[in-house]
Amino acid sequence: MIWVDTVVQGILLGGLYALFAAGLSLVFGIMRVVNLAHGDLIVMAAYLILVLVTALNLSPLIALLLAAPLMFAVGWLLQQLVLNRTVGEDVLPPLLVTFGLSVVIQNALLEGFNADSRRIGAGSLEIASFSVGPITIGVMPALTFATAILVTLALQLIFYRTALGRAFRATSDDPDTASLMGIRPGNIFAVATGLGMVVATIAALYLGMRANFDPTIGPARLIYAFEAVIIGGMGSLWGTLIGGIVIGVAQTVGAAIDPEWQILSGHLAFLVILLVRPRGLFPAGGR
Repeated sequence: MIWVDTVVQGILLGGLYALFAAGLSLVFGIMRVVNLAHGDLIVMAAYLILVLVTALNLSPLIALLLAAPLMFAVGWLLQQLVLNRTVGEDVLPPLLVTFGLSVVIQNALLEGFNADSRRIGAGSLEIASFSVGPITIGVMPALTFATAILVTLALQLIFYRTALGRAFRATSDDPDTASLMGIRPGNIFAVATGLGMVVATIAALYLGMRANFDPTIGPARLIYAFEAVIIGGMGSLWGTLIGGIVIGVAQTVGAAIDPEWQILSGHLAFLVILLVRPRGLFPAGGR
């Protein structure tokens, strides 16, 4: 029964990693761009929520509702003013620009908030739990996993059931032909990045309520997100959720064997899956 509990906790942890990765997966699926500043943008959103909670004495959920449109605007402006100038056949310019952006965000957060770790208070929710048979499940991890499923479902519906989603798919497949049909690829990319930042803000809320954070943890969050996207298959939203679960389960199983193996186990699982399925478990379009 101990191992069943370990796997369940790993699945719930995977929901957090899936939230980290969902925005990254969306942007890559549309633009074929890996945003190396994604983890730092999540941390920036966590600090924004923290400021709203402390300065305005708001609940974290209300702060999220205020922070999400602000982060959408940040993503939209970032894409329109900076990243659209680098998107093209060459993948190197976006990588270099987003790497530089990562460095800038980290140092700006250090200047604004210093290196002390912070946390977003969630009150009694932090320690609340319920039992399912012999297994005890924390309310916060369960909420995180449920949110990951809802976010993935919402993105899937937007992508395949709306006019915006059709514009996303058309621009992703052939931006030149899409522009002949009246679609402006630059605007579509900006909306996609803004939507990715909304998802990153949701991830930031759970990051801040579940653990301490500081200005330098963004790259570690990026690694988990990137591994989840690769395991699931680049551009596959449901695959990204499965990828997060794989990493979460690998980490909790590794920690149960030896606490020092927790982080290493997740990376080893990533490596093994790459060796067996180089394009991930569920590559977009089956390619």
